[in-house]
Amino acid sequence: MSALWSVGAGLLLLLLWVRHRGLEAVLVHHRWVFVCLFLLPLSILFDIYYQLRAWAVWRLHSAPRQHAQRVRHIQAQVREWKNEGSKRYMCTGRPGWLTVSLRVGKYKKIHKNIMINLMDVLEVDSERQVVRVEPLVTMGQLTAHLNPMGWTIPVVPELDDLTVGGLIMGTGIESSSHIYGLFQHTCVAYELVLADGSLVRCSPTENSDLFYAVPWSCGTLGFLVAAEIKMIPAKKYVRIHYEPVRGLQKICEKFTEESKKKENSFVEGLVYSLDEAVIMTGVLTDEAEQSKINRIGNYYKPWFFKHVEKYLKADRTGIEYIPSRHYYHRHTRSIFWELQDIIPFGNNPVFRYLFGWMVPPKISLLKLTQGEAIRKLYEQHHVVQDMLVPMKSLEKSIQTFHVDLNVYPLWLCPFILPNNPGMVHPKGDEAELYVDIGAYGEPKRKQFEARASMRQMEKFVRSVHGFQMLYADCYMTREEFWDMFDGSLYHKLREQMNCKDAFPEVYDKICKAARH
Repeated sequence: MSALWSVGAGLLLLLLWVRHRGLEAVLVHHRWVFVCLFLLPLSILFDIYYQLRAWAVWRLHSAPRQHAQRVRHIQAQVREWKNEGSKRYMCTGRPGWLTVSLRVGKYKKIHKNIMINLMDVLEVDSERQVVRVEPLVTMGQLTAHLNPMGWTIPVVPELDDLTVGGLIMGTGIESSSHIYGLFQHTCVAYELVLADGSLVRCSPTENSDLFYAVPWSCGTLGFLVAAEIKMIPAKKYVRIHYEPVRGLQKICEKFTEESKKKENSFVEGLVYSLDEAVIMTGVLTDEAEQSKINRIGNYYKPWFFKHVEKYLKADRTGIEYIPSRHYYHRHTRSIFWELQDIIPFGNNPVFRYLFGWMVPPKISLLKLTQGEAIRKLYEQHHVVQDMLVPMKSLEKSIQTFHVDLNVYPLWLCPFILPNNPGMVHPKGDEAELYVDIGAYGEPKRKQFEARASMRQMEKFVRSVHGFQMLYADCYMTREEFWDMFDGSLYHKLREQMNCKDAFPEVYDKICKAARH
């Protein structure tokens, strides 16, 4: 009884404090209060629901049986839109706050919403080494499903909540991409419902133009209803070698050298300042030294980027064995390093041991509850950007990031970019090694102004024949956008498939200049 009185008294004091400070002030300047008391418990309930649902669906084998029926329902919605006179664009009916992108999709309020309830693993074909999935299957769900069967996918983009559909229609990358390329390059087929309501399958040998045009199109060529993704055998551990490197030139040389080695299953860099970084290389293995096993995904463990930083501070190399699934989702608990701005004490050992099992809050719930004040604050004083640049421009790129943003850590992830048709490919005729530079956090540059600074960054990326990931805020004009991306195949197919009245152009869907 006394415990209940204590809890009641605590809640009363909290409410009085919120009333005194004002709800908006608390949400902006003390957001951790709301996140810890409400969003963390809600996130747990979300996870439990989706895990139970996925388990039940697979146990009852209902997913393959119901998939065709669900697709027919999508086709019926598209035909209904046609019968209504095709008066407005179509888009998926998934609420904008459910996406991992920080961008607010206002277009959903004025477009025809097509409900797409496709979130199941359909088939694991061990003979072909292919898994067939629906577009709303998440990376966390997929690895949890495949790993116990002894399989994984070649590129497992980092955060648990990233969906297959988002990674195909946008893009995805991981530290194995120096071997396998971007997420789209591990896919062998897509199934889409087109603007006329027809269902089409495409692959490198079947409707190949559509297959190569779909990635980066952001749902502006059709509705993805299934995808086939390559599988590779899973192993129990990733043997990680940590190496601190000092001096920008040495950092770039070491990172490039390791990225070219195919014997490295994984390559990743965390840059903590202009001249300090830790380069990590990993190899898949079934054997491990027991004393060096680090189950970094356990809730009470330090956040991964903080754990890595210890090697830099101690100026020593190190070797660890991380269970594979822990490695694939090593940045999930801290949302890379974004969570330190939301829960400043989140990496404190006391918090981790008591409440770490509830972390992270769902990004979708953070978006849903952020309010206009926080959204504007983030837009003007916060950066979440991934720029893909040729490896040969890495040193110049880091210098540019430092001058224009001054955000650390920076995430470095190498990838091979094949010379395939589509919106994104190298300038030459052959595959080229690129690197994703991820900047997430509050810029320390004096007089940082979001629009001006990002336009300067975008100009630089275009100048080195790089690309900007389209989940983030984009400030380019239409001409600049199509200077960065190759729109020849994309525009040809939009004309051929009568997409112009059905879907907005990708630029109009994602760029700020078009949305304001």
